[in-house]
Amino acid sequence: MSGLRFVDVCAGAGGLALGLEQAGFEPVLLLDNKPVACETLRANRPRWNVVEMDLLDFVPDEHPHTYDVDLLSAGLPRVRSSATAGRVGTDVEERLLEAAILLAHSIQPRALIIENVPGLVYASAFETLRGFVRKELEHLGYRLHWFVLNAADFGVPQDRKQGVLVALKERFADTFRPPVATVTEHISVGRALRRSMAARGWREADAWAEQAIAVAPTLVGGSDNRGGADLGPTGTKTAWARMGVNGGALADEVPGPEVVGRPGLIKLTDAQTALLQGFPTDWLFAGRKTARYRQIGHASPPPVGRALGLAVARALRS
Repeated sequence: MSGLRFVDVCAGAGGLALGLEQAGFEPVLLLDNKPVACETLRANRPRWNVVEMDLLDFVPDEHPHTYDVDLLSAGLPRVRSSATAGRVGTDVEERLLEAAILLAHSIQPRALIIENVPGLVYASAFETLRGFVRKELEHLGYRLHWFVLNAADFGVPQDRKQGVLVALKERFADTFRPPVATVTEHISVGRALRRSMAARGWREADAWAEQAIAVAPTLVGGSDNRGGADLGPTGTKTAWARMGVNGGALADEVPGPEVVGRPGLIKLTDAQTALLQGFPTDWLFAGRKTARYRQIGHASPPPVGRALGLAVARALRS
C-alpha cells in the first residue's frame, strides 16, 4: 500500500493522520493552527512536514508539493446545527468546513475524507452545508459518499459516532465501499484499562475492571475558553459513575498500593483517555494535563482513520 500521498488539515493531535499512515498513506503536509498540537505531531513524527497555520490563511501556491495528492483529509472542528446558531464560534466551524472543501479546487486530490458530527450526514439542520459541499465537489468531478461510523465497531473502547464524507473522482467512485466493523464484540472500559489501572500496584484494579463492562461515553475535549479537563456533560458523567469513574476531573497518576479498598470513584489519567481514543501507548502528547486531554478528546480515533484509509486506498488502486 505504498506510494499514496495525503494532505491533512486541522490535523490536531494526529489521530486521523496516524490511522492513514497505518493504512499506507504518506503525509505531504499536516496543517494545524494550535502550537501544542503541532508540537505533538513533531514529537511523534519528526520527519512529517508540519505547518502551524490557520486553514483560512493557507495558500496552496506557497506549498506546491501539495498539488495532485491522492487524498485530502480533515478532522474538522464540530459544526453546530441551527439550534445553536448565534453561539460564539459557530461561523468559524462552518468557514473551516467550507475552506477544506474549497481547498480541493486548488490541490485536486483524487479523494477527500471529511470527518465531523453525525448530523452533518443526515440532519435537516445541515442541509445548506451539504448543498454547498455537493455543489462544489460535484462541479469538480467528485462523487460523494455520506455515512456514519461508530468508533466502537473498530475496536475503540468508546461509543463515538462520526459523520463521514468520502468523495472520490468519478473514475474511482464506483468501487468505493464504506468500512465495515472490524470487531464482533465491543471492548469495554475495564478491559481497555485493566493493565494501566494496575500499573502502580493498586490491588483493586481487577475488581474495578470487572465492573466497568461498558464502552466509554464519547470523550469531549471541551473548549479552549473553558475551565479544566473533564470527561463530558452531566449525562456523560452519570454514565462514567456507573463504571466507577469520576468524570469531573483527571488524575495525575493511577492509584498505587497505598490506596486500600475502593476509594469511591476513580479518576482517569490523560494517558488512559488516549487509550480509550484508540491511540497507541507510545504516542506522546505535548503540553500540560488539560492541553493534553483537549487534544485527545478532539482527536479522530486512529483505528477509524485506518479503516477509512484502507477503504479509500482500495478504491484508488482498483
